[in-house]
Amino acid sequence: MGLIEFFKKKPAAEEAPPPAPETPELTAYSGMRVETTGFDGRLLFVAKLMNLRGDQAELHQYSETTLSQDQEPLRARIRGYHDHERKAVYMEGTISPLPHRIWKVEELTVTKIGNDRAFFRLDTDLEASATSFSGLNAGERACRLLNISVGGARIRSEYSYQAGDKFMLKAQLLENREPSAIFCQVLRVIEREGAANEYGCQFLELNTADQDRITENIFTAQRKKRNGRF
Repeated sequence: MGLIEFFKKKPAAEEAPPPAPETPELTAYSGMRVETTGFDGRLLFVAKLMNLRGDQAELHQYSETTLSQDQEPLRARIRGYHDHERKAVYMEGTISPLPHRIWKVEELTVTKIGNDRAFFRLDTDLEASATSFSGLNAGERACRLLNISVGGARIRSEYSYQAGDKFMLKAQLLENREPSAIFCQVLRVIEREGAANEYGCQFLELNTADQDRITENIFTAQRKKRNGRF
């Protein structure tokens, strides 16, 4: 058999199948704090994602909401933050009310995973104070709270701090609530030419209850700000 006949009889190579479209890896987990909004952009409530099972879960609400317990099933966007991977998890699902401020979630899907460090971050410009308790830095000094999140804050101060400095940050996010006092450590110094420096701070020694309280206050202030009542 000649070479021509040999190649004629050789079966054609099978084409490789097209690669499957990439889908976001499900990194949501029970206990994740989430912000729930309507598809119209309306803030609904803050909750914890609990009892995650496949495409179903529960939202245990711990902030106020304008929704009624008679609410019909509603399509919602659910944004959480992965504490370990430091990534935002964007989800969608249908929510419906259950007793005791719990919402059932069905058809839950992850739509995007992002490096969103601004999760639950509220931009502010509030009077605040930073109190150091030891060394030459001891004492209370005025500062401005520029923004705050569950994990930290950015302040502006005429006083010079160094990375690693620790102090108690005190500020009042809402007029009708007690001021928050949170132990902080300076992570980075942001130098501003011709103006006071800014400092990125990490919160220290926060337990789950403290984190929940900060999240709720941020959410309430954020909603009031969007409604023009901040």
